[in-house]
Amino acid sequence: MLAAEHRERLVAAGAHPELVDAQSWEPVVDGLPAWWRDQGNVLYAAPGAWLPDQVVAGLGVFPVSDVLIAVGSPMEWLSSLHVGGDAATIFIGRACVLTAGEIYCGGRSSIVLNGPLVATRSAIVDARNGGSIVAGPDQLWAAGTYVATDDMHRLEDRATGERLNPFGAAIRIGPRVWLGRDAVVTGHAEIGEGSVVGMRSLVRGQKVPPFTVAAGWPARIVREDVTWSHADLP
Repeated sequence: MLAAEHRERLVAAGAHPELVDAQSWEPVVDGLPAWWRDQGNVLYAAPGAWLPDQVVAGLGVFPVSDVLIAVGSPMEWLSSLHVGGDAATIFIGRACVLTAGEIYCGGRSSIVLNGPLVATRSAIVDARNGGSIVAGPDQLWAAGTYVATDDMHRLEDRATGERLNPFGAAIRIGPRVWLGRDAVVTGHAEIGEGSVVGMRSLVRGQKVPPFTVAAGWPARIVREDVTWSHADLP
């Protein structure tokens, strides 16, 4: 079962307590090297939830410690899940589908996909440098979505040495958000409940208010007071 300190850590990272408590969790040991457990790492799975064998094997490639992963959905279409440092936290809730998706979580970083979430193809979710990503329930992400806290390389002012691009940013995506094809969300960003980010739009270091449509590069609000539906009706 899920240890109390692990439940507390998942909730602190942004997992909804009722979603954590709605499932039972058991540690996964098959396919992982002995050092994985010896270093205080834990991979939990809910009943019926699992990771592909090659994804589990990839977790044992680089030595890490104090990593916590909880998987609440069958992730048969996930391409990769890489952990890049100690004390990473990942929560994948119920009814999450990432077809050909990739997840990367760096040291002391966290990724929480509360679910349900459907990412139709090749979504990349990347948190690093102590950054965090939290996605609320009922997400629809079209193909090519890229959600990343950082740019992976430092950009600085030559005169002052000041870093100019995000480092360890926080991304918060509210419930019922639709990200259009090839949408990019990066840096300190917040997308409000019920909002839509248009195709090939960039939300970078911005706040998108609830129930709006944001589009463009960078994104701007193009419509207010909207709602959307999974059903494609006239």
